[in-house]
Amino acid sequence: MTAYRIVRWGEPPQLTEVPVPEPGPGEVLVEVTGNGLCHSDLQMARMPAEVAGALGWHLPFTLGHEIAGHVAGWGPGVAGYAEGEPVALVSPASCGECPACRRGHDSACPHGWAGRGYGRDGGLARYVVASAPRAVVRLGALDPVHAAPLTDAGATAHHAVARVRSRLPDGSTAVVIGAGGLGAFAVQMLRALTPAHVVAVDTNPARRDVARTLGAHDVHDAVGAAGDAEVVLDFVGDDDTIAAGVAAVRPYGAFGLVGAEGGTLRRPWFGSLPRDAEVFTFQGSSIADVHAVVDLATRGLIRSDVDLFPLAQVERAYEALAGGELRGRAVVTPDARS
Repeated sequence: MTAYRIVRWGEPPQLTEVPVPEPGPGEVLVEVTGNGLCHSDLQMARMPAEVAGALGWHLPFTLGHEIAGHVAGWGPGVAGYAEGEPVALVSPASCGECPACRRGHDSACPHGWAGRGYGRDGGLARYVVASAPRAVVRLGALDPVHAAPLTDAGATAHHAVARVRSRLPDGSTAVVIGAGGLGAFAVQMLRALTPAHVVAVDTNPARRDVARTLGAHDVHDAVGAAGDAEVVLDFVGDDDTIAAGVAAVRPYGAFGLVGAEGGTLRRPWFGSLPRDAEVFTFQGSSIADVHAVVDLATRGLIRSDVDLFPLAQVERAYEALAGGELRGRAVVTPDARS
């Protein structure tokens, strides 16, 4: 089968031929219907070899961690699945045994630095394997192509919204900075799960238009125009958005940094941070988040807009992602011949 793989550090990924994986004990074989693309994919090939080695990554490996498809087989010890059943795969890896996992904080699992699409074979191929039932989420009537982005972009946005939900009673305001893939999900979840007035901020007018169609009450091109708020969720994370976002939080509110542009808050803490407020940051999501967003989508409370690309055009898909050309989430669809 054809797979899009990182073969050598410092070189672009490439389409290459690899064997179809065989499911081992406790594993399910999934025929990939759609794999969502992520900005983090663009950074992986540039990662220094020593850093990747410290994370437990091994070359070569297939990219892609937002995966959904249909059950195509299973290994010893797996029962209860039907061939052809639609499923999505939990994006973050976790061991299930450490104290964090036992508390349901699997997003903080110390063994989660390597997983499908980051150091292990992911979903930019026709087939992939995953442990069952921990990493396998049944989709029911949901289309796997549209469900794939829920496993990372959707779940990460949910992780942020769930954290601040209790701070958003009737009459409150929530600001979403960056209305791209994750921010678009956050706008929908804030509307579905809270009575807050939701404001989307993005410099891209097309994304502002999308945010409005997804339920944002107001849209602006700058944080300052949005006024202050009980909650600000920053899905960009550069110097400007962090500074403006923190400044916009009301006392006893919350600022959540989700975007990974590497920004900092270069000010003295006194007088810069909102009084009696919470400032938090995280990467990724939990298994519970994935199940929650699948449930929201099943009930029609959120939707997953996608721009489709065949596997043969995966490089063009990444170019569109990097260039901000997408209206939805880029999803690659391996065809039956790949």
